[in-house]
Amino acid sequence: MKIKKHNIKDMIGGWFVGSFSPAAFNTSDVEIAVQKFSAGHRGKLHHHKIATEVTLLLSGRARMAGHILDAGDILTLPPGISSSFEALEDCVTVVVKHPGALNDKYMDEH
Repeated sequence: MKIKKHNIKDMIGGWFVGSFSPAAFNTSDVEIAVQKFSAGHRGKLHHHKIATEVTLLLSGRARMAGHILDAGDILTLPPGISSSFEALEDCVTVVVKHPGALNDKYMDEH
C-alpha cells in the first residue's frame, strides 16, 4: 500500500473516513469527521437507527442531546437517541460513527 496525502478542505462536511467519496480512507467500518461550527450554529434534530455516534468537542462550548459540552467532553449516542448540535461558542468537533452506515440519518419532527 502506498502513502496518500489529502487535505481536510477537499473533504465534504469534514468527513474524511468512510464509505463515500472523497475520503482519505474508504471503509464501511466507521465514519470520521472533523467539523468547525460558528457560535449560533444549530443542527437539525435527528437520530441514527444503526450507528452509534461519538462526538468529541475539541474546542468551544456546545449543547447536544440536552447536555452542555465543554472542550474535552465526549458524548456517546447509541442508535435511536435523537439529538441536535448547537454551538454556544465557536467549536471544533471530531465525530465518529460506528459502523459506517450511509443513509442512516433520520430527521425528527421537532
